[in-house]
Amino acid sequence: MIYFLISIVVTAVSLLIISKLPTGVEVVNPFIALIAGGIIGAINSFWGLFPTWLRAIPAVLSLGLIPLFGSIIVFGLTAWLVEGFRLRWGIMSAIIGAIALAIVNSILFFILNQTGLLQTV
Repeated sequence: MIYFLISIVVTAVSLLIISKLPTGVEVVNPFIALIAGGIIGAINSFWGLFPTWLRAIPAVLSLGLIPLFGSIIVFGLTAWLVEGFRLRWGIMSAIIGAIALAIVNSILFFILNQTGLLQTV
């Protein structure tokens, strides 16, 4: 549960960072980023319910396109659900934003792991 809450906060910080980059993603304030991070985390947690081998087979066979399309859909769905979280360029912002979110999230989680603030299981 703590890891889920930390991932929501890290995703919210990532969304705030992405909104400052020229990605076409707009976040009105940190509270909206926290709500959007919670929605992204909740939707992605459903994907985590499937066994790893069941998630890995389509990812490998499609050379990573299926997880990318899933991330784009989650990003667009979150923008549709949360007032104040907008995609300025539509689908192009969703594509760029999903890729940027994956990169920034990875960097932030790497930093948290290296500093010892987050212990992954």
